[in-house]
Amino acid sequence: MIDMSPNLVLVVVIGVLFGTGVYLLLERSLTRVLIGVALIGNGANLLLLVAGGAAGGPPLLGSGPEDEMSDPLPQAMVLTAIVITLGFTAFLLAMAYRSWQLHGHDEVQDDLEDRRIARRAERGELDPRTDDATTSVDLEAAQVRDETEELTAAEIAANAEEGRR
Repeated sequence: MIDMSPNLVLVVVIGVLFGTGVYLLLERSLTRVLIGVALIGNGANLLLLVAGGAAGGPPLLGSGPEDEMSDPLPQAMVLTAIVITLGFTAFLLAMAYRSWQLHGHDEVQDDLEDRRIARRAERGELDPRTDDATTSVDLEAAQVRDETEELTAAEIAANAEEGRR
């Protein structure tokens, strides 16, 4: 009978890989997300190998008794997971590089519509049918587009007047 009890050190390493990977996935930087995906992928590969049982003989017919052979399925799944992780890593690298080219950083920004909805939620205006005519759409759009400074209504009105001239 093959011993199926996992090594405690490997279980702790799997937990650390998954925990660190999830923590890095929650960051805004695509570089950290990339490292988090790699850590989770390695943790999943290690989990599959540990779940596959103890090492045995090569899974080739005629090389030994079937009871002493290792299971080839976890090894095949790990190879497949490595290929998928490599493809996803290449995709994230391309996104980070393009973000660096366009913005000079690789941080993921909030969606414009998400920020507009969050501002309305803070003001208690979640129902779009109750929108006042006095709400300045230009002011809200300018504040959503520019994260570094808050523009006043007078500055927006002055910019709108200059644009009409």
